[in-house]
Amino acid sequence: MNESDRRTIVKTVAAATALTAASAFRPAGATPAPRIRFGVVGISHPHIYLMCDAVIRGGGELTMFHTTEENLVAEFQRRYPNARRVADERRIIEDRHIKLVASSIIPVQRAPLGIRVMQAGKDFMADKPGIISLDQLAEVKRTAAETRRIYSIAYSERFDTRASVRAGQLIQAGAIGDVVQTMGTGPHRINPSSRPAWFWDPTQYGGIICDIGSHQMDQFLFYTGSTEADVVASQVGNFHNQDHAEFQDFGDAMLRGNKGVGYVQLNWFTPQGLPVWGDGRNTIVGSAGYIELRKYIDIAGRPGANHLFLVDNSGVQYIDCSDTVLPYGPQLVDDVLNRTETAMTQAHCFLATELALKAQANARRIETQT
Repeated sequence: MNESDRRTIVKTVAAATALTAASAFRPAGATPAPRIRFGVVGISHPHIYLMCDAVIRGGGELTMFHTTEENLVAEFQRRYPNARRVADERRIIEDRHIKLVASSIIPVQRAPLGIRVMQAGKDFMADKPGIISLDQLAEVKRTAAETRRIYSIAYSERFDTRASVRAGQLIQAGAIGDVVQTMGTGPHRINPSSRPAWFWDPTQYGGIICDIGSHQMDQFLFYTGSTEADVVASQVGNFHNQDHAEFQDFGDAMLRGNKGVGYVQLNWFTPQGLPVWGDGRNTIVGSAGYIELRKYIDIAGRPGANHLFLVDNSGVQYIDCSDTVLPYGPQLVDDVLNRTETAMTQAHCFLATELALKAQANARRIETQT
């Protein structure tokens, strides 16, 4: 494939994206019947809003929710005024009209909840980390196989980021040749005063690689196309939060897959001066070029989010991805209805989780002198 062909690919992908965006537009006043009804059990993390919005974009109707966290109820009801609050999760899990249950409950509780949901004959959509131990993973895999229900983990740094979606389209079209390596960073702002007690306890959230590192594991597998992978090395540390001795504010890992290699770096050190919660980036190195994603901000000065840079033998190209359609929600609803795997295969979902859990479990603890 020559460079003229690669440029044609970029233009074709952009045109197809614009066409899809146009076809997805729904005129004002058009309210089609819901394709599925879904419920929410647990709203401990604000990712639940991305999750609900994704399902709603796919034609889902949120009918009921359950939570025990009173301080989070008002905002959820403001966002979804037609969703009825119920006092018992069983009202949702046992309702025959509900096909999918979504949850951002405290991470340690997600796998047990997902197992109850699948055993009740429903599909489950978990916030990440969807599973926080290898024992939990084994039980979830067993239950999914027995019930043939979907256990989907909402890896929002890919599914809800338009630049990430566009990168996948370009890679699949051959714009940078064969992917050799992914390098992903997941910096976050910590905001200590706003964090609940479970945030600081690895037994509740799984540790930094299990938690925010799961995003990067998903992207490594997706962009390289790897279906088998191992963790080469990993480490975690607590550099600047000694008042929470077990907390981890830094982690990184090296990965090896059957279609490429990867590096992941995570931290809780986003400074207050940055106007977004984190400068998340991915660099995807291919045999004929590379792509850099600046997902949430371009500190070089371009406004907004979803910035993509494509570099090949012809030069450097900037692509604004703000018009890229997010397919995850509609695809997941399709999968619920059709028993397919268009949003994400179950094997991919579990392998991304397994990599994060193994990297976390085997991580060397960094000891620093103060």
